[in-house]
Amino acid sequence: MNKHVEPDLARSKAAAGAQPAINDTTKTAVESTMLNPRFYTTDFDEMDRLDVSGVREEWDELIAEMRSDPNKGHFKRNADWDQIDIDALPDELRREFIDFLVSSLTAEFSGCVLYKEMKRRGTNKEICELFGLMSRDESRHAGFINDALKEFNIGVNMGFLAKAKKYTYFRPKFIYYATYLSEKIGYARYITIYRHLQKNPDKRFHPIFKWFEEWCNDEFRHGEAFSLIMRSDPKLLSGANVYWIKFFLLAVFSTMYVRDHARPAFHKALDIGIEDYDMKVFRLTSEITKQVFPITLDLDHPGFIACVRKLNRINDQVNAAEERGGISGKIAKAFHMGRAGLTFARLYMIPTKSNAIPVKSRLQPVW
Repeated sequence: MNKHVEPDLARSKAAAGAQPAINDTTKTAVESTMLNPRFYTTDFDEMDRLDVSGVREEWDELIAEMRSDPNKGHFKRNADWDQIDIDALPDELRREFIDFLVSSLTAEFSGCVLYKEMKRRGTNKEICELFGLMSRDESRHAGFINDALKEFNIGVNMGFLAKAKKYTYFRPKFIYYATYLSEKIGYARYITIYRHLQKNPDKRFHPIFKWFEEWCNDEFRHGEAFSLIMRSDPKLLSGANVYWIKFFLLAVFSTMYVRDHARPAFHKALDIGIEDYDMKVFRLTSEITKQVFPITLDLDHPGFIACVRKLNRINDQVNAAEERGGISGKIAKAFHMGRAGLTFARLYMIPTKSNAIPVKSRLQPVW
């Protein structure tokens, strides 16, 4: 029996009738690129064997908090939801903002699908409950973003997205590393924007930013859960796995840097300097990850910023080669992708800093 086939939700293709017409935002969400959020599948049987008895006290506290559902009534429009005219935004800002919303929706819905599938397949009551609670939260997030898109008649067809999106298989430990970082850096990104707009409300060009504080606290709690899962199995945080932790830290940070630099009008409208913002998010995320990871990146090493800047330039050249097309475009793209690989290898060679993992894992979102 294949233990890591794609979720049934994805495999249940429409057996009859024509494919539904899909809009451009749905097509964007379905696309699989290096920078677009992915959908994942894994060995659910292995995840079902997780034993959290070694982190019992902290686990029970977290599950009790999540059961209480602190954001039950948060993701609803109220008087704070200002009506705006999307067509009144400058063209580049409108395009980049919609891209930001669609990318965020895809990331949230990816988590919803993965977590829901774990709950459906599993028999481990504790793990199934956790993933059910996280799926609940991610579903709300994705639905709330989609409501904002539907306001402009550009909502994503999420049923089609779940069926049509390509799924990437990751071993469970890679799911833990990647998803932990995704949840924690998501918190850092959202809270940094939220705090900035608290001080500069005139830069808040859409009401969805008002919902970011409680929203990112959901992300923070999800990250806490994955921290406890990793701490429940010390092998995940030692030996050769430390090299994988370093890989995922660098991959997540460099991807964010490149993706953010593809949205200059978006960040200019918020009055946020992209590199300053990214480094602030990286530092906050690094501080948070000290709760579980035995290493942190040396963000002050001159090679770090030099390499991520180079990766961003190479990404522009890859995009230009793709637009050129033809044989010459394919050759140029392959060449630049090779350069990107070498640059990432140089980034990987930068020494890390050791971190003594604390006895207690749980943190509170106080930033």
